[in-house]
Amino acid sequence: MFTGIIEAVGSVVEIEEKNGDARLTIEADPSYIETANLGDSIACNGVCLTVVERANNKFMVDVSVETLSLTTIGGWQVGTKVDLEQAMIATSRFGGHIVSGHVDRIGEILSIEEDARSWRLDIQVPKDISHYIAKKGSVCVDGVSLTVNSVNDCDFSINVVPHTLSNTIIGEYKVSQKVNIEIDTIARYIERLAAATTIDRSNNN
Repeated sequence: MFTGIIEAVGSVVEIEEKNGDARLTIEADPSYIETANLGDSIACNGVCLTVVERANNKFMVDVSVETLSLTTIGGWQVGTKVDLEQAMIATSRFGGHIVSGHVDRIGEILSIEEDARSWRLDIQVPKDISHYIAKKGSVCVDGVSLTVNSVNDCDFSINVVPHTLSNTIIGEYKVSQKVNIEIDTIARYIERLAAATTIDRSNNN
C-alpha cells in the first residue's frame, strides 16, 4: 500500500523487451535506491512494481503485457521521468490517501493554467470511472495524491501547489499528455456495499 506522497523522481535508462513483457531499469538518487530490497514494491508513476535487481543508483522491474497495455508504461522511453514511492510501513506517517498502486484507467491532460503560484489542471477520464471522482475527494494521478477541486461529467480539475510541482513529474506536464489514474479505494468499496444492500432489499421484498 502507498499514500501518494512522492519520495523521489527517477528516470528510465533502459528498456529491455522480454517475450512481450519488458524489464525497465530506473535510475534515481543512490540514497533512495539503497533503502529498497529485492522483492520490495515501488510505485512508479502510480504503478506498483517489484524490484527484481538493484545496483548502485539503479533498480530493475519487470512489467507484464497487461500492465503495459493498461497504463502509460507502454509509452515510456529512455529518459522518461518517473515518480517513485516505496510501499509504506506501519510506522509511516499517512500523508496522502490509500493508494493500492493498481491503475484504473489512463487519463488525459486537457488544460494547464497558472493559478497564483500553483497550477490548475483539467483532466479527462473514461466515463466508466468518472462517477468515482467527487469534489473535494482524493484521486491519484501518476502516483500523486491530489484533491479534486471540481467535477464536470468526465472531466475534473485539481490545483497543484509549488512544492508538488518541484518534487514530482507534474511540473513537466504538457497538454494532451497521458497520465495514470487510480480512483479512491474507499469509493470503490462504497459502490460495492451499496449494490449489495440494494440486492438484499430486493430479495427481502
